[in-house]
Amino acid sequence: MPASPSADERERLSGSVERVTFHSEESGFCVLRVRVKGQRDPVAVIGSAASVAAGEFIEALGQWVNDRTHGLQFRATLLRIVPPTTLEGIEKYLGSGMVRGIGPHFAKKLVKAFGEDVFDVIEQTPERLRDLDGIGPKRQQQVTSAWAEQKAIRAIMVFLQSHGVGTSRSVRIYKTYGDEAIVRVTEDPYRLALDIHGIGFKTADALAERLGIPRDSPLRARAGVRHALALWSEQGHCYCPRDRLTDQAVKLLGIPDDVIHAAIDAEMAEQRLVSEPGPGSEDLLFLAPLHQAEVNVANRLRTLRDGKLPWGAIDVPKAIPWVEDKAGLTLSASQRDAVALVCASKVCVITGGPGVGKTTLVNSLIRILSAKKLTVTLCAPTGRAAKRLSETTGLEAKTVHRALEFDPKAFGFKRSLDNPLETDLVVLDESSMMDIVLMNQLLKAVPDEAALLLVGDVDQLPSVGPGSVLGDLIESGVIPTVRLTEIFRQAESSRIIVNAHRINRGEMPIADRDPASDFHVIPADSPEAIFGKLMQVVTERIPARYGFDPIADIQVLTPMNRGGIGVRALNVELQQRLNGRAEPKITKYGTTFAPGDKVLQMVNNYDKDVYNGDIGRIARIDLENGAVLIDFDGREVSYELSELDEVSLAYAASIHKSQGSEYPAVVIPLAMQHYLLLERNLLYTAVTRGRKLVVVIAEPKALAMAVRNRKATKRGTRLAERLGAGTVPVGPISGA
Repeated sequence: MPASPSADERERLSGSVERVTFHSEESGFCVLRVRVKGQRDPVAVIGSAASVAAGEFIEALGQWVNDRTHGLQFRATLLRIVPPTTLEGIEKYLGSGMVRGIGPHFAKKLVKAFGEDVFDVIEQTPERLRDLDGIGPKRQQQVTSAWAEQKAIRAIMVFLQSHGVGTSRSVRIYKTYGDEAIVRVTEDPYRLALDIHGIGFKTADALAERLGIPRDSPLRARAGVRHALALWSEQGHCYCPRDRLTDQAVKLLGIPDDVIHAAIDAEMAEQRLVSEPGPGSEDLLFLAPLHQAEVNVANRLRTLRDGKLPWGAIDVPKAIPWVEDKAGLTLSASQRDAVALVCASKVCVITGGPGVGKTTLVNSLIRILSAKKLTVTLCAPTGRAAKRLSETTGLEAKTVHRALEFDPKAFGFKRSLDNPLETDLVVLDESSMMDIVLMNQLLKAVPDEAALLLVGDVDQLPSVGPGSVLGDLIESGVIPTVRLTEIFRQAESSRIIVNAHRINRGEMPIADRDPASDFHVIPADSPEAIFGKLMQVVTERIPARYGFDPIADIQVLTPMNRGGIGVRALNVELQQRLNGRAEPKITKYGTTFAPGDKVLQMVNNYDKDVYNGDIGRIARIDLENGAVLIDFDGREVSYELSELDEVSLAYAASIHKSQGSEYPAVVIPLAMQHYLLLERNLLYTAVTRGRKLVVVIAEPKALAMAVRNRKATKRGTRLAERLGAGTVPVGPISGA
């Protein structure tokens, strides 16, 4: 990929805007037709501006490109808008709709009456507008207030952009703070990381430096402490010991530890951090929302567990033969015991690996409880997991976010304590993926009289977000738990299932030479050999032998993002081999995208109703309007070019990102260069993602290390303690 041109290599262009073909208020992306001196026809200019209207004069830095679809374009890396100076330009600008209350007809009248002084009249002597026919006090007020607003927006955008803040972030800042944006940002730029979704500490810190805030400022120290604790929570922990947090903040910020200690105390006084005594004399520090979530989850689970069963008493010895007859199956002794336990429990956990009958058990329970005319709500953390739950139960299942009716405008859930779900039983599948924050939101929406059944495999990787909810519930010993271990006869024929359980017990998988087997191990003696064999397997051997589509059906799952057999390198090569001829292509944030590419959503986007881990295919790229349309399970979602940092190529994905998903075929590369991540639950999770075929391409030593290692670090959580500790204190922070 060619490097971006330097400032010296960029060309300058200036001219008046003839037409605004496209402009996004959210991102600032625009496609303009600009009349440039020396050019007979208006030229296409692609760039980014907070607001732009026909008639304005632009100055741009960038370079000419010859787009295959749209021809010659000037792609501006820097676009500056200058108010118009000619009468024609002023009339076009005022009539463009930029100022509410002024249309083309009124613009002509204004320019005819006041000429080049029209801007001064609107701003300084607006009462003169009433000299014109049809202008009364109301219309005058509308025009002057709209003029003041757009002028304020311009001033704020110029200020923010002059301090290195991009257009889309500038728009978000203005929408949050309005006319006070400059004052608020100048007083405390670090508040951006707290107040505005998508702006983090690094952006705020860079802005603070440009504004001249000292590196050892208490403002910076406090924001840095929050950021250090947030980084810790990204590793799955709900708390961090105070001494360790201090060390991390000192290293991160490069300022003395006494300033950090003062910052921690100040953040605790503001109730942004919460401290609890830990083992020995060490204090444990929580971000307030995580502390509140953990306390709330413990309290809600106790309340639900101790309530009356919504179905009353069930005669289990009669119910079991009835459901066996209805479903045409025979439950095992362990499944019958599980039915009895769940029917007697208002909150219950069912856990176990693949092939042990979790689905059969859940379906049997739903049949029994539905016969009691109960309302059942089925949900799962991801779209793919919810879709699979629908397929296995024959009932509607939703993602947790959809079940709770997330409202992107209010940035919150409609279903909560004061508007709970209308249900008698909530069944949550893939519950090992639930982090403490989302679990808190779900439990707030479960009515007191309802029951809760959590289903999941506790031996898989824990949630991406902080907490270890399923493991903590089981560890607490106070939530009734069914652990299924018996592999059923029909599942024993699957080498995927047999080997998954072998790996989970610390035994090497059986390498089957039978071509008809659904599990294969291909040895390789180096990362380079793994790379070559993987390309051959994905692009040729699996499609030829099994008929799988190499893009839609085969998923490469690798432990790491970086390295020769990491996510990034594999994606570039697989994209080239499987979709290299697709057009048009567009490169954004270092990644090239084309129609047909498989992509992965990297963050939750509540506005688009697309969530971290969702996989889609690019349906088409609209260069004229600066949009990429991505198909997620039959639903097309539009992304502006500035939003493409939310998605990545997904021919290969990290094993962590695959949680909750299943694929027809999975290919897993393992090398000694992955040694820091070679752990049993990682390999186990990857293997259990494959539905019909699993191929492991590995250095033998790396495979052995992954099977042997069970060193997964226990996460810093206190949920198990809170559940088993009798009365749980309510935390001091509200609104979590």
